[in-house]
Amino acid sequence: MSRYREHPEAIRALVEDRRVHRDVYLSEELFALEQERFFARTWLFAGHASEVPKAGDYRTLELAGRPLVMVRQADGALRVFYNRCAHKGSQLVSDERGNAGKFFRCPYHAWTYKLDGAPLALPLKSGYENTGLAQCESGRGLSPVAGLAVYRDFVFVRLSPQGPSFEDYFGGVLHAIDNMVDRSPEGRLTVAGGVLRNIVHCNWKMYLENINDTVHPMSTHESATAAAEGLWAGITAAEPEAAKPMAMEQILPFGAGYDFFDRMGGRVYPNGHSVLGIHFSIHSNYAQLPGYEAAMRAAHGEERATEILQRSPQNSVLFPSLSVKGSPQAIRVIRPLAADRTLIEAWSFRAEGAPELLLERSMNYNRLVFSPMSVVAHDDVHLFESMQKGLRGEGNEWVSLHRDFDPAELAQGTAETNGTNELLMRNQFRAWAKFMGEQGEGA
Repeated sequence: MSRYREHPEAIRALVEDRRVHRDVYLSEELFALEQERFFARTWLFAGHASEVPKAGDYRTLELAGRPLVMVRQADGALRVFYNRCAHKGSQLVSDERGNAGKFFRCPYHAWTYKLDGAPLALPLKSGYENTGLAQCESGRGLSPVAGLAVYRDFVFVRLSPQGPSFEDYFGGVLHAIDNMVDRSPEGRLTVAGGVLRNIVHCNWKMYLENINDTVHPMSTHESATAAAEGLWAGITAAEPEAAKPMAMEQILPFGAGYDFFDRMGGRVYPNGHSVLGIHFSIHSNYAQLPGYEAAMRAAHGEERATEILQRSPQNSVLFPSLSVKGSPQAIRVIRPLAADRTLIEAWSFRAEGAPELLLERSMNYNRLVFSPMSVVAHDDVHLFESMQKGLRGEGNEWVSLHRDFDPAELAQGTAETNGTNELLMRNQFRAWAKFMGEQGEGA
């Protein structure tokens, strides 16, 4: 018997002003509904244009359980199609990336399609004459996603015809991407190296909450910061004027203290988006890289270069699939797989025109903090999985989001707050409840 599908009011009741019911993390039924009502109607990060630089280059991915393929067109445009032949449904390409040449050919019956999805050829064509194939969906070629937006080479898709426009959905939080791209003297990023992937056995919302949680680092990451502090103390004892190694520079701020994280501030936007670290962040005091500021001033001018580099948010969440770190030139992509299983991808970017040391900083940060073998991420992963198991137990069915709750926030759209306020998490759940509580057709 369905508990939620035909009862949107029951879904909305799971999210109260300052707490959420454990079913939002545990329910398989809700996860299935998320695929239809939430992920299909919101804008999801699909990839970066630099992954497919040449005509015919493609990349496959899966969003909300749907296989997709992103392909570069002959005229330079990008298209995203469902990765399925219009004939029998076989996936056209199975490799993660490659070059299709001038067309896609299905490996099953050799139906062939142009890069723009239009039908090109099929074997034994005469056998389809006067059968009505041309008038039905199977004869019309590949199916594109309902919505596609490329913003400064970041590619987003909306699977359902229903849902907000790209601009209305993201609004002001797009400045997080602007700041990341503007940190390139050439105003251009390219994906660098490979991707770090990690499957975490927890609900995807737990992971996103933690990105905005500034009360946990001092306890959760105590062993990592204590080890770094001990090593740094040993270095400075032997060489008081020693330059701080990049790894120390990136790890030590995790133990900065509650006051530091509270004062950094945060901002929320409609539809669950947020920026943490609007005043400063753990990235604010990184060492200057030789030649980088000069290249930025030459490209943007003194005033604009200073404005770009002074803004160094800790985490910007483009809800629900992307977290941006502009200063280290890194992103995390959240791919829900099941109610208790989430794929996390960590990508590094080269800021074109910047010194090679900036790329080294990005890749070092991802390895040190986000990789499956990092000295930080395993702390979080252990606790995510612990919470997912703990919530199945008897007792309190509600999860607290009480910290710094103010009734006035219920009427706010965009708002600024202190950095340890759980408003950033409450904002995510209010957006989730809004979309999940709406009935209608999905993708």
